[in-house]
Amino acid sequence: MRVKNHLRVLFIATLIWFLFLLAGMPDYYLQYSPQTMIVFVTLLLIPISFIVLFLFRRINYKRRLTVAFWYAFYFTVPFAIYDSIYCGLYLGYGIPFLGVFWFLSIYYIIPWILFPIIAVVLNRTNT
Repeated sequence: MRVKNHLRVLFIATLIWFLFLLAGMPDYYLQYSPQTMIVFVTLLLIPISFIVLFLFRRINYKRRLTVAFWYAFYFTVPFAIYDSIYCGLYLGYGIPFLGVFWFLSIYYIIPWILFPIIAVVLNRTNT
């Protein structure tokens, strides 16, 4: 990816994180039961998968897997940094925020699995 594309994806990821922060107010989703969050986290995979599928179809199959890893990076590492600052420092949870906000923490892993799988499946179907 070119520098311009890296910056664009970072900007989009940052905007998405901020929108999720606003949507989770007033307690950054802690106001919901664990069962509700399990359903939310699970249902969120559906639109994410379709968006990634749509985006990856537009990418040349030779670059698709590389781009998948870059997207996984930009949709996990900045999120983890932002959540560390907001939950760990600002809200005062420290490192234990990873357990308290488990519904955020699992999304530091999911893109690293989901995005490459979508890229590989697309490459195998030659689309």
